[in-house]
Amino acid sequence: MADLGFDILFEDADYLVVAKPGGLLTQSPLGIDSLEYRIKRMFKERDPTAQQVYLGVPHRIDRPVSGVIVFAKHAKSARKISQQFERRLVDKTYWAFVEGTVLPDEGTWTDHLQKVPGEARSIVVPADDPAGQVAILHYRVLQRLATRTLVEISLETGRTHQIRVQCASRGFPILGDDLYGSREPFGPPHPDERERLIALHARSLTFRLAGSREDRTFIALLPAVWRDQGIDEPTCGSAEKPDQ
Repeated sequence: MADLGFDILFEDADYLVVAKPGGLLTQSPLGIDSLEYRIKRMFKERDPTAQQVYLGVPHRIDRPVSGVIVFAKHAKSARKISQQFERRLVDKTYWAFVEGTVLPDEGTWTDHLQKVPGEARSIVVPADDPAGQVAILHYRVLQRLATRTLVEISLETGRTHQIRVQCASRGFPILGDDLYGSREPFGPPHPDERERLIALHARSLTFRLAGSREDRTFIALLPAVWRDQGIDEPTCGSAEKPDQ
């Protein structure tokens, strides 16, 4: 089987959990490359006699973002995992490498966000704006490197580009995220801005497998491009003091 450019973290009869590479769409129209297309191709290669390949997509990760994502292999499991997302029973943790020094070492950010009509972009609006939706995230600092900070983020809500806009609005844009004001590149340069990466990684996903009474957590290791920025798996575990 050909290398399809993603790593399988877990698979059973109901679900497929993979590590999505940055720069790849989760879903796309017919004829455009995406993670969904590649997985369907993999299933078709496994069973060439299959007439149609089902793949449920209960959540998505932005194109420039890497990390763990789950797919359902049939309609029944798709309904079950979708219900877990709807009831906020799924825990998602992200790692973001941002410009600036984030203080204090942990906290909660609350904003009201509005998706800009006709654009793939969100903005912070006043709390009394009827078009705004509350956005809440919790963070803790994992590592500080000079004028940059690695933070772990857990989402209480799931708004469009929530982490990206909440970080940027506080003066901590994610590296490479020029849509929200980053001045520092991340990853290899590319003439097509849609192909550029940002330093946001869906680190872990926790949900309940079919037939299980306990939640299970799946972790996606950092892509190699993060190591080029001075971030390494063994060093990420506790807040460090800013460089003097």
